[in-house]
Amino acid sequence: MSVASAREMLLEASARRYAVGAFNVTSLPQMQGVVEAAVDRRAPLILQTSVTPSRSIGRDVLVALYRSLAASAPVPVCLHLDHCTEAAYCMACAEAGYTNVMIDASQLPFEENVRQTKSVCGHAHAIGDVSVEGELGTVSGVEDQAAVVTDQTRLCDPKRAVEFVQRTGVDLLAPAIGTAHGIYTTPDPRVDFDRLSRIRAELDARGMPTPLVIHGGTGLPEHTVLELIRRGGAKFNVSTELKHVLVDTTRRHIQDHPGEYDPGRIDSAVRDATRKAVTAWIDLLGCAGKA
Repeated sequence: MSVASAREMLLEASARRYAVGAFNVTSLPQMQGVVEAAVDRRAPLILQTSVTPSRSIGRDVLVALYRSLAASAPVPVCLHLDHCTEAAYCMACAEAGYTNVMIDASQLPFEENVRQTKSVCGHAHAIGDVSVEGELGTVSGVEDQAAVVTDQTRLCDPKRAVEFVQRTGVDLLAPAIGTAHGIYTTPDPRVDFDRLSRIRAELDARGMPTPLVIHGGTGLPEHTVLELIRRGGAKFNVSTELKHVLVDTTRRHIQDHPGEYDPGRIDSAVRDATRKAVTAWIDLLGCAGKA
């Protein structure tokens, strides 16, 4: 079985300057397509769910699907809870079998962010090999549309990043550096590369090689992605693109086959389109052949 947590996978990615794709899914055909792409390209993989599908489908159901797919995958596969703002639900998902959870208390004052992140880390680490991601600063945007953060006070302070990791024991850090969730409003978003480099350098200088997470992967130009990896980004989140793939593929299939009433054919089309999109990301991130 290739069930894995993210920390060791991402430490290797960080050291070797490639990144692992973390792909948000909402259905079984998407999960299948993502895993098939990783197996085809021999890449380590992080499957992600946001809180909404975790609650609506059921965390136990998602864990069962994940473990079934991972059992036959000859590559390490993680199941990650993305952007959860409730510490109690993070803990419940860790207990249910998620191998990674993200407690996002970044909208709260620093001390409260530290308190909540530390509590989730303590609980997850006590369970076993469950890693925790925390966020510092504010990654802008929502799921449907987004504007890039330009207010420097909302970005991650490199010195504070060191304090945050020291005090919380967090395994992965998502620093706000100007990327955004959703769809970018410019073809070349303004990203603070130097800030990411300083955060990486500050952590490394103190013997704290914490993998860094890049949120808002959808829509970033290729040169931006490659530069973020060079500067230390080890985990790349991709969500909005896969939602568009799911909806657009479903719509096209229905339009092209108006008299067909076979949901399995729609599922197959979504799985194949998802596999194609994820394969492109794996190749871009440089993690092909790393599993």
